[in-house]
Amino acid sequence: MGLVLAVYLVAIQLTGNFATVLTGELYRSNQPTPAQITGYVANYGIKTIVNLRGSKPNATWYQEEVATARALGLTLIDFDMSANRELSVDEARQLAALLRDAPKPLLIHCRSGSDRTGLASAIYLNQVANVDEETAEWQLSLRFGHIGIPFVSPAYAMDESWERLEKSFAPVPEAS
Repeated sequence: MGLVLAVYLVAIQLTGNFATVLTGELYRSNQPTPAQITGYVANYGIKTIVNLRGSKPNATWYQEEVATARALGLTLIDFDMSANRELSVDEARQLAALLRDAPKPLLIHCRSGSDRTGLASAIYLNQVANVDEETAEWQLSLRFGHIGIPFVSPAYAMDESWERLEKSFAPVPEAS
């Protein structure tokens, strides 16, 4: 079982951990290469990249992302998050507003596309798309490589953030 899980986690990283969150509106991935960004723009019409790793002007990956976004006429938004630190309610509200107001479709990414990207996707679904909390929470799941185990996974901070945010966000009415 452990070997199967390890192979799965490696496979999703090698394939970009790309997924559709809301067709035509929101997509998620790990750190995209210039070729992947170009492909996502061609295939999904991406207009904005939201980089959850923050501005890192000295990092090669960041320089490539900035150059690719500029060459393709994309909006690039840097929002600095750590998978190991809880996101405050104020930061979450700021992120939700940024995601709401950015030109669509969006591509959200972090390094692995699992933890920060999962929380940001859940926030988008719940606060921008008005999806119920239980459905939104699936963005923080093993399906995307997120392992949220207390005292074992440093990325459990994303689960803790979501649990706290659920209490502070206005409830989304249940579909009838």
